[in-house]
Amino acid sequence: QVLLVESGGGSVQAGGSLRLSCAVFSPAYSGYSMAWFRQAPGKEREGVAAIAGIANTNYADSVKGRFTISRDNAKATLYLQMNSLKPEDTAMYYCAADFRWTLGLRANDYNYWGQGTQVTVSS
Repeated sequence: QVLLVESGGGSVQAGGSLRLSCAVFSPAYSGYSMAWFRQAPGKEREGVAAIAGIANTNYADSVKGRFTISRDNAKATLYLQMNSLKPEDTAMYYCAADFRWTLGLRANDYNYWGQGTQVTVSS
């Protein structure tokens, strides 16, 4: 089994920053490809950022230059540093993982999911 637990969400004003964390409970963490997704009310789930291999990353155009995905294998934790937040970033953010090497930003690319953490950005 693989358990993913997100944390770090909250409320922030536009222009502010948040750092999301995803704790991974699995003996094979270093072998996972991982990603962050988000979903706002009435919207489809959107891939935000992905990381795989040594340090390969992929970002949605909407967050390039503002968000950074990283992971600490020793701590078995995935991070999403979010800077210059905008109201349109408001969503539930989900951590995802898969054993397959992928930098995909489609929900179907990942088999394991966390429960989500809410991010709210006010103007």
